[in-house]
Amino acid sequence: MAKVRTGRVGEQIKKELSLILQTEFKDPRMGFTTITGVEMTNDLSQAKVYLSVMGSDQQREETLKALSRGNGFIRSELSKRVRLRIVPELIFQIDSSVAYGSRIEELIHKINEEKEHP
Repeated sequence: MAKVRTGRVGEQIKKELSLILQTEFKDPRMGFTTITGVEMTNDLSQAKVYLSVMGSDQQREETLKALSRGNGFIRSELSKRVRLRIVPELIFQIDSSVAYGSRIEELIHKINEEKEHP
């Protein structure tokens, strides 16, 4: 039962964080960011937020710095939108699975081209 609630709360936080980053959070260091997932602890005290950032490694680092500096603002906005007794601590991490998946897709496409045109 607890897993169901943490999943629902995580999805709601993901949705609201996406809206906050698009509309409210204005930082010039932010790159093109997509929230790929939110993983909650069982007691809902922490949320790992996985991000996909388009651009170089330097842009990814700048985006993480901007998010960590604006963590208080983001949590306060989140508390206005999500009705929880305690707003979870947000831990931002880069999600490399999207880049990994596109690299695998590129390799498969390359192999298929080599099979067609030896």
